[in-house]
Amino acid sequence: MSLSPHLPDVSALALLVEVARLGSIGAAARAQGTTQQAASERLRSLETQVGFSVLQRGPRGSTLTASGTVLVGWASRLLEVAEEVDGAISTLRDDSGRELHVAASMTIAEHLVPRWLVLLRQRQVREGVTPTTVSLQAANSRAVVEAVVDGRADVGFVEGSATPRSLASLDLGGDELVLVVGPTSPLAAARRPLSPHQVAELVLTSREPGSGTRDVVEQALAGHGLSMAPPEAELTTSSAVRSSVRAGGAPAFLSSLVVEGDLATGDLVVVATEGLDLRRTFRAVWNGRAAPPAGPVRELLGLATVGS
Repeated sequence: MSLSPHLPDVSALALLVEVARLGSIGAAARAQGTTQQAASERLRSLETQVGFSVLQRGPRGSTLTASGTVLVGWASRLLEVAEEVDGAISTLRDDSGRELHVAASMTIAEHLVPRWLVLLRQRQVREGVTPTTVSLQAANSRAVVEAVVDGRADVGFVEGSATPRSLASLDLGGDELVLVVGPTSPLAAARRPLSPHQVAELVLTSREPGSGTRDVVEQALAGHGLSMAPPEAELTTSSAVRSSVRAGGAPAFLSSLVVEGDLATGDLVVVATEGLDLRRTFRAVWNGRAAPPAGPVRELLGLATVGS
């Protein structure tokens, strides 16, 4: 993905949002611990970068232009996501003093865990508790289960996989897989849903064996006595699969969570299927001998619901 040079950095957008909230550049500068002159220069650079005025400056303060109001709305959403990403990045740092070790399947690690960890930290800060330091291992569902079984992870999050009897589990909700193609694919114009036999004949872009996504597709076809054709490519993350299909690669089954934005923009198109159960359950797993979970694991499970 290549971004245009007109996109300001996060700190500049944060300053603009502060001006909108506080009503003046000076107040925003004080809130961010900088001088009014430096803040003014930063905002003028932002205007040069985006190519339009965002503020009307006057003796009584600064007000947003119409374009500036729109930009602040977009920037506020971007800053919320940036906070989630910042929290998630901190969990990936190599620190031997971490207290909670989490393993999660790729879809859950990319799209759900960052939010849960931000909520956990926010709750602990509100309650005056020292925030838990968390390490996150992203892997396919099979590897997550193995990490919990052998003690490398205190809790795991998996998708669509059966769990060993030695592990306790908690269902968190679920999603559904959809078959997606690029907008120029001949399948994008299909008028009728594909039958299980037609799906089995497709050469797909697929996750690797052991992933929850692939397990669901294989089990759905097995219910009709069918198996997947050898894939065109096997990739280890849902993001890589998504990017491949967007670039014109073979069709793929992906979580509705993963492709929601691409479907809205038209970068990907859903190909309807029939007769296949592509629903899957997201669940937390932990060592059954430690049930019920306590401490940070219990806190995290209280926040870990799909759609939270």
